[in-house]
Amino acid sequence: MLTLEQIETAILQLSPNDFNQLLEWFLDLDYQRWDEQLKSDIAAGKLDNLAQEALTEFEAGHYRAI
Repeated sequence: MLTLEQIETAILQLSPNDFNQLLEWFLDLDYQRWDEQLKSDIAAGKLDNLAQEALTEFEAGHYRAI
């Protein structure tokens, strides 16, 4: 397995096109992981208080149209 230093060195040697492709792939991976974490947090009820607070504020008329 490559070390982080080896990966960094290899990235610095990429052509601009290859770097952009890697960046797009990496961002997609990051977004997928974030989505999975969010789904997990929702399923575990970690956002229930935040959701309830938002609903309470909305029902009290504390919102604005966007």
